[in-house]
Amino acid sequence: MTEEINFIIDSAKESMEGSIAHLEKEFLNIRAGKASPQMLGGVFVDYYGSQTPLSQVANINAPDARTLTVTPWEKNMLQPIEKAIMMANLGLNPMNNGENIIINIPALTEERRRELVKQAKAEAEDAKIGIRNARKDANTDIKKEEKNGTSEDICKKAEEDVQKLTDAYIKKIDEHLVVKEAEIMKV
Repeated sequence: MTEEINFIIDSAKESMEGSIAHLEKEFLNIRAGKASPQMLGGVFVDYYGSQTPLSQVANINAPDARTLTVTPWEKNMLQPIEKAIMMANLGLNPMNNGENIIINIPALTEERRRELVKQAKAEAEDAKIGIRNARKDANTDIKKEEKNGTSEDICKKAEEDVQKLTDAYIKKIDEHLVVKEAEIMKV
């Protein structure tokens, strides 16, 4: 195969890896009943007029499976942090004790578990779309190479390789989804 074709396949693979990495990151945000500092990853606090990630203004810990503690580095940040957690609409109820913020993580109901599974499936579908887009881009580039004089056999082989990559990465996504679903549904 030509260098250009190898480059096209490598960049498709890299793009597919990116989709898997993004899916794994999104799955961390879907809580499965266990307290985790990542649950507050999307919370932004008004820190002297600019929106700042919570992790940059406070220390977040999970002392046990049902509790999160948020200890701000500056005492005057307690109220803004409490407000930001409520505004993030995570279904969490922060309690301010004057020193830090304690968040009790409620046990998941059956209905909430089903919603989280739907959310996980939607994230997996988004990742699959990313994989298919990488395949489409690679096949378009391969067709351009064919027009530029690369032999038809080499291009057909390259398209088959891209399809094999696509199938392998979609299978990985399905495996991740099965694991996440089991984690969410486990009581």
